[in-house]
Amino acid sequence: MAKKRFLIFDLGASNGRAIVAAYDGAKAEMEVTYRFDNTPTIAAGTLYWDILRLFSELKTGLQVSLNKYPDIVSVAVDTWGCDFGFIDKNGRLLGNPVSYRDAFRHQRAPLLYETLPRRELFHLCAGSTNEIMGLYQLFSYKCDDAPELREGHQLLMIPDLLNYLLTGQACNEYTNATMTLLCDQKKKTWEKRIPARLGIPDSFLRNLVMPGSMIGLLQRQVCEELGIKPISVVAPATHDTASAVTGIPITDGSKNWAFISMGTWSIAGMETREPIITDRVFDSGYGNNAIADGRNMLVNYITGLWIIQQCRQKWMQDTGRDISWSEIVKESEKAGPATAFIDVDDPSFTQMIPDMPGAIVEYCRKKGQRLENSIAGISRTVYESLVLKYRENLKTLEELTGRRLDQLNIVGGGIQNQTLCQWTADAVGIPVFAGPAETTSMGNLLMQLKCAGEISTLEQGRAISHKSSQVIRYEPKAGEPWENAAERFRTIVASKAVEK
Repeated sequence: MAKKRFLIFDLGASNGRAIVAAYDGAKAEMEVTYRFDNTPTIAAGTLYWDILRLFSELKTGLQVSLNKYPDIVSVAVDTWGCDFGFIDKNGRLLGNPVSYRDAFRHQRAPLLYETLPRRELFHLCAGSTNEIMGLYQLFSYKCDDAPELREGHQLLMIPDLLNYLLTGQACNEYTNATMTLLCDQKKKTWEKRIPARLGIPDSFLRNLVMPGSMIGLLQRQVCEELGIKPISVVAPATHDTASAVTGIPITDGSKNWAFISMGTWSIAGMETREPIITDRVFDSGYGNNAIADGRNMLVNYITGLWIIQQCRQKWMQDTGRDISWSEIVKESEKAGPATAFIDVDDPSFTQMIPDMPGAIVEYCRKKGQRLENSIAGISRTVYESLVLKYRENLKTLEELTGRRLDQLNIVGGGIQNQTLCQWTADAVGIPVFAGPAETTSMGNLLMQLKCAGEISTLEQGRAISHKSSQVIRYEPKAGEPWENAAERFRTIVASKAVEK
């Protein structure tokens, strides 16, 4: 068949891309046609996303891509989860969306739990009660008596908001809606008992759509401004991790597999047919979120490469030169086995910190460890601590599901760090399959193919992903000293801070 082209917008918490996928009926080839940065902005003490600049970047990406490939069939947008904006009754935007790293979202969580205890919240929504989730921002708005709650006509997650600006059609795609903690994930509807308990209005919770649904056409004013034709706008699994899991090239249904989406966040999980809602899941820190095809992922949100990304920014600021990721990885290799460990999920590492290397050294000091403030020492500590966190999380997954894992699939930008992938295989003791690099974009494409009638099941889509992908297999190496490191890691993380 002649190739059909589909446009993908994949926005992460630090950058975004327009990607054109050419599909020939069996496999797809990806071409990045436009790139742009995405960084939150602090204004008057609040950390915002610049949603109008992001929309402007989308328009540029549309124009560039359609000028090069006028035969593009449709476009779909996926982004990070958790964050949202409001439109009013006239369809106008009510302010910039607040970032999930904004401090007030986290500080007010204890007050929320006084009204709705954390365990009860989990049993209502089934999701991870990590305080990055959208509900905590809604509660922060309530504490501030914010105009968004008084005037908001519809809550729209970031990709929903961008789709609204593209089409004029307002809807909530389901996988990202579960990131608000406002959904009943068994019934796949809004769970309105949660806002009722917290005194938050629910009138802005409106129609939910599933991945693979058509939203509408690019609206006329967008097409006229850009000089392009109207094309279909499709809802993929708009939560980027849900798209990534959708696109994993699994073809052997007999294998027990888990995944880690390795990026700014490292999201460890397993696909399940239904959400698992038990006290054991809650106590473990895991939760459920929706993916495509009506399926579920049981996941834990781990502070991932954010820490080393922040370190790199500080190192470049201090040295006045660009420091490549390959240089950092080489320094970590030269450092030898880590002599200190950190809990990557410690709250001291989750916020924007001007001096992340200093924060790591201070954490180690308080835990009775010595760590040299150098690229080599710090990068080795961060990478090994992350690997050991993965190991703990995968063991927990096996316990929660009763499944002995056969393999681990790693996706996301972190797979470019081959050393980290190999250390992960060594530490967890099972084969690791890394790739493809464009797994999120592949998942986005698969739902566009479903909307276009090219596929009807997720298995058909994953077969396309398999044929289209380059995947590297990492075998665990025998004799690596990860058992001893894991024991030391657990001891350090569990220990109390000591003052000196």
